[in-house]
Amino acid sequence: MNILNTEKTSTPLLPAKDRSIGIVGLGYVGLPVAVEFGMNKQVVGFDINESRLKELKDGVDFTNEVETEYLQQSDVVYTNEIGRLSECDFIIVAVPTPVDESKKPDLTPLLRASETVGKALKKGTIVVYESTVYPGATEEECVPVLERVSGLKCGEDFFVGYSPERINPGDKVHTFKSIIKVVSGQTPEVLDIVAEVYESVVEAGVHKAPSIKVAEAAKVIENSQRDINIAFMNELSIIFNKMNINTNDVLEAAGTKWNFLNFSPGLVGGHCIGVDPYYLTHKAEKLGYRSQIILSGRRINDDMGKYVVENLVKKLIQQDVPVKEAKVGILGFTFKENCPDTRNTKVIDIVTELNEYGINPLIADPVADQKEAEHEYGIRFVEMDNFKDLDAIIVAVSHQEFKMLNLTQIEKMFSDKGKGILIDIKATISKEVVSKLNSTFWSL
Repeated sequence: MNILNTEKTSTPLLPAKDRSIGIVGLGYVGLPVAVEFGMNKQVVGFDINESRLKELKDGVDFTNEVETEYLQQSDVVYTNEIGRLSECDFIIVAVPTPVDESKKPDLTPLLRASETVGKALKKGTIVVYESTVYPGATEEECVPVLERVSGLKCGEDFFVGYSPERINPGDKVHTFKSIIKVVSGQTPEVLDIVAEVYESVVEAGVHKAPSIKVAEAAKVIENSQRDINIAFMNELSIIFNKMNINTNDVLEAAGTKWNFLNFSPGLVGGHCIGVDPYYLTHKAEKLGYRSQIILSGRRINDDMGKYVVENLVKKLIQQDVPVKEAKVGILGFTFKENCPDTRNTKVIDIVTELNEYGINPLIADPVADQKEAEHEYGIRFVEMDNFKDLDAIIVAVSHQEFKMLNLTQIEKMFSDKGKGILIDIKATISKEVVSKLNSTFWSL
């Protein structure tokens, strides 16, 4: 298929202002999109998760991405009925694109969503994918499904576009409305319509990519770049640890230069940064090129949970604490701070590694989605009040609540405040508190 066909489409296309909008997938990405469009006119929000639909109808969003008041003001029809989706002629697909156990792209949710959209397709419809994919996936993987299920011809009867999601879960500053939206379309006419539809709600404006593949590639390199930079910080942390140098002190000093990039070491999980690089390298390998820098960075970041536990075990041995009998508490389980999302959290790597040493840690996370954690990982949280008589504490996530912990609160968690071990992965605890600790302190 010609990615950007310069010929005028054979099927007359409705202008953007007359388009009926439907969103497939109402998670961390799809819901904010649906709500914003719903502030202007009625839109259809489609999801196969009945419990998710029920809570949204009740005006509740467990992801905390949309405020309850804002959710109730928006005119969104929440449904799992394909008949309602078929009323739409501008359909946005925003479903997860994970990797499997072997780190290969798992397009199953995307292809199933495409089947659903195919059943709702009618002539003149424009389907825009927001899910992160490797360059070429929209046309090579999704379009054939749409054509097979609908019996319609792409480029003649219906059309596709791609506009990568850039929503940052838990971020109340960089929101759907305030981030420039990259848009692309199958033809110049389709591109203009896609751009105009998004411009109606995105205050920051849009950037028109010259092709669908360019837009797809832009998305995967945004997160791959961040992944590589964090991997560099993690490698520096490993080196400086051997030199007995505080990494954060080094970064603070280096950060005084105007063009020094502001990255820090840490666990790299979630559904984007820890996943997207594998989509790019997968496509590269299909074309005969094996990535060196990208995969190297991934290996470093994927091993950080194990590295943290190895250092904890060394500290336990130094304190003459029997490793197998050690009582360890973990503060935080989500993939990032101040966000309930536990998908692809790398804290689970710490838990798994501790289990290998015969340690079953207590885990407290006042922000995380308990149901999701139990369903995905079999993890049950405890209240922070249960953190008593511990040999070690791992502050795994920089939730605001953990940043406020004072010296007394921390020392009460240890069985022996003079022998306790505090592992603060991202230097969450204030320097003032750390300086007064009698316990052993370690951080990336």
